[in-house]
Amino acid sequence: MHALVERLKQKDIRALARAITMVENDHPEKLELLHAVFSMQKHAIYVGLTGSPGAGKSSLVNRLIAEIRATGKTVAVIAVDPTSPFSGGALLGDRVRMNEHFTDDGVYIRSMATRGSLGGLARATKDAVRICDAFGFDVIIVETVGVGQSELDIMKIVDTTAVVLTPNSGDVLQIFKAGIMEIADLFVINKADLHGVGKLRALLRELVMMTADKDRERAIVKTISTENKGIDKLWQEILAHHNFLYETKEGKSRRDDQQQLEVYELIREEIWREVKQFVEANEESRPIRAGQDPYQLAKDWFEKWKQEGRCPQDGGK
Repeated sequence: MHALVERLKQKDIRALARAITMVENDHPEKLELLHAVFSMQKHAIYVGLTGSPGAGKSSLVNRLIAEIRATGKTVAVIAVDPTSPFSGGALLGDRVRMNEHFTDDGVYIRSMATRGSLGGLARATKDAVRICDAFGFDVIIVETVGVGQSELDIMKIVDTTAVVLTPNSGDVLQIFKAGIMEIADLFVINKADLHGVGKLRALLRELVMMTADKDRERAIVKTISTENKGIDKLWQEILAHHNFLYETKEGKSRRDDQQQLEVYELIREEIWREVKQFVEANEESRPIRAGQDPYQLAKDWFEKWKQEGRCPQDGGK
């Protein structure tokens, strides 16, 4: 493990790939690795792009990479894809749209499979972002899978969340019904050359005004990723929001909330893993069967685990 961490410090790209694979596969030494890289973080700019399928997120990320690289900054992209039903790996999908950057040493692109996780992200996305930060990338972009009304996990990971919409797609109706409006730090109207962009922008303006922040109004950026239009404006708005977060109490409050949530999630994962192992180890036959009261069963097993599994050295007292 020490050797892998040292290789990360030396910016060994193979060590980076290996470290992310370890957290994806829940390697026994995962927590030790993450503990080591935590102190290595360089506080990169974390950007999330989310939106419905077909909104052009991958094409947008492709153009955004070029815009950022033109400023001399390095970029890592964590692109979350659906899971293959055959191999369990990521279905690369639109990742081919970023192939022009594969030979750029200042760009690292990693696809991650959701592996059944909801929320538009993979379980190890946060860990992968942290490892990329420790490696030394200046900007880390997280692209979610196409999301619906309730997949809002991206807000737990990044500083700036851009919700990508397209004209005449019905996306704005999903915003009205869901919490996407609350997580958006800025809106991107992609494919802005299509009919209906004016109507969509007007609706978004109304929504922004209804929920306006007293310190900052959420930006609405029009882009045409296929023609590389509006990408410079998008990057400027991302930087403006990043600066806003780090110059106000809101930014510190958000980072504190994310840290607290991450701690709770790690605790929940560890408890779930231990309880599952305890239940399976204490029953020769299948411990949970159809027809049993799941609420009482969960309570009973949890109590047994607390008494016997967690404190075997003192008889569960």
